[in-house]
Amino acid sequence: MEEHVGALWHRFITRAAYTGYPDAAVTLNEVARTVSVLFRALGGDGALRVEAAEESTSNARRGWLQRIAKGEEKITLAWRDEQALRLPAIIDLFPKRELNRKLYSWLAALAAADDELNNSNWLQHNQQLTLKTLQRYPGMLDYYTELVAAHIQLRPGIDKLPHEEAQVEQLLRRALLEPGSVESLPDELREPHPVPLWLHPNPPLTNSTTQSPRSDAGDESSGDSEKAKGEQKRKAKRTDMPEKNRGLIAMRWEAIFAHSEFIKVDRSTDEEDDLESAEQIADDLDELSISQDKTTSSKRIKFDLDLPSEASDDIKLGDGIKLPEWNYKKRELRDDYCLLQPMVAAEAEPCELPQHLRRSARRVKNRFQLLAPSRVWLRGQPDGSEIDLDAYERFAAQLASGHAQGDARLYRDMRNGGRDLACLLLADLSLSTDSWIDTNLRIVDVIRDTLFLFSEALSSMDDRFALYGFSSRHRDHVRLHTFKTFDERYSPKIRGRLAAIKPGFYTRMGAAIRHASNLLEPQPCKQKLLLLLTDGKPNDLDQYEGRYGIEDTRMAIIEARRKGLRPFCVTIDEQGNDYLPHLFGQGGYVVIRKASELPQRLPQLYLNLTQ
Repeated sequence: MEEHVGALWHRFITRAAYTGYPDAAVTLNEVARTVSVLFRALGGDGALRVEAAEESTSNARRGWLQRIAKGEEKITLAWRDEQALRLPAIIDLFPKRELNRKLYSWLAALAAADDELNNSNWLQHNQQLTLKTLQRYPGMLDYYTELVAAHIQLRPGIDKLPHEEAQVEQLLRRALLEPGSVESLPDELREPHPVPLWLHPNPPLTNSTTQSPRSDAGDESSGDSEKAKGEQKRKAKRTDMPEKNRGLIAMRWEAIFAHSEFIKVDRSTDEEDDLESAEQIADDLDELSISQDKTTSSKRIKFDLDLPSEASDDIKLGDGIKLPEWNYKKRELRDDYCLLQPMVAAEAEPCELPQHLRRSARRVKNRFQLLAPSRVWLRGQPDGSEIDLDAYERFAAQLASGHAQGDARLYRDMRNGGRDLACLLLADLSLSTDSWIDTNLRIVDVIRDTLFLFSEALSSMDDRFALYGFSSRHRDHVRLHTFKTFDERYSPKIRGRLAAIKPGFYTRMGAAIRHASNLLEPQPCKQKLLLLLTDGKPNDLDQYEGRYGIEDTRMAIIEARRKGLRPFCVTIDEQGNDYLPHLFGQGGYVVIRKASELPQRLPQLYLNLTQ
């Protein structure tokens, strides 16, 4: 009974003390795509992700109702670092939903103008950012004016604050209304009330990586506050596991929340599944302490990423190929930094097209054959089926005038029209492709079917094409699986290699693109299309993740374009819109929402790219 009454009281007092407007809340999931496009359009770093910021503690003065409701105030402010633009997961500051949405846009514009990531003078820095943003983009003035007017009404009243705090509050209001007019704030013991229209005065420093919010707002329900809150970034540190027999808490229970040290407390097994309580506790902590417990558990998830033995591995084609890699921090290309190993499936028996794809293959072939180049007359040939009358008349006139030169080309011949292009398809075969789309289909199965239909379609038009797959484990073992080279004809042998496709390890995309570019460049064709088929962003174990992997892949794509190639990415990653514009540019990629549609979509995309 006491627990029930306590829970009712906690719910009542928390709602009564809450100063936000939940009915007008806007989540980052809803505006992630718009904010991402706006941030990049205004000159922001294209490699940065857009993800939820973590909460931090505010020591500003609070009303008595807020002090009763909870021990400390948590706020979420925006900031940016080398990896991401971090915005509040939920904004419900204003009573109007449109104002909360405009605040997201304003914070993105403000961060786009932020060239100094480590500026210690918070007050002057944000004023200068505001002036720079308004000067560069005068259209943001109406947004800013409306947001400032609404925010000042919500700030604490000057007449209700002590003299020193009232003075600080007055200066902050003037800095908001007249950016650049305030040099500094007087020294004060208490922290001023936060300014959500500015960037964070002291951003939390953390090396943890989190999942960025989905950019496709169409799949998210409006106002999904709990999910948005769960995606926010958390600060953590690693600690040693305390000894098992040191779980005694020798202190008064009233002071338990003031205790900051981690103490392991043994709990009975029926409490271990109390996930709701654990989530609430995690939300109340500024920093999560993570340690490794050596005790065994009843359930365990086990996976092994060690390389297979030579006896069960695919066949290596040579000693490996050394490739460079781009280090964006030092802005240098590391020569011979990666080792790429071409491989071919060891157990690839020739086979026919799978039964479930034959109907789709016939349909795709018919569509491609309708668009195949028609037969054309080739004139001025040294030999052919008919005499070229025009060429004969020209030759007779030159002969009569004594100006005939060289061999006479007096024939014409009917031949098939050719498409002067070559395509290399590079498929991502990382471990993530082993995940299930539904109860019967994995991503790697979709990729296998896609390569089957793609090959059937291109072989019907006699286009030159090659098929490769890649995965990696560290920089010295980038695996390139050879399915079909340019010199091989599509045959049951090639289909056997495709049927043997299996998931690999990680995704060192830059090395794979560089080698694919080297294979495609020598082809004697005017059009050279490099198709990348992937389900996620670049990553590997040895620092090849986040910004490093993105920048190396981008440099590999730039190198491919310099060689006269046309890179194009087809992805089923729902978050692809966050980083693919930086890699391939606008119009250089496509995101397919349903992975099961990929086999039918890719041949049509190929036609659109090559017609």
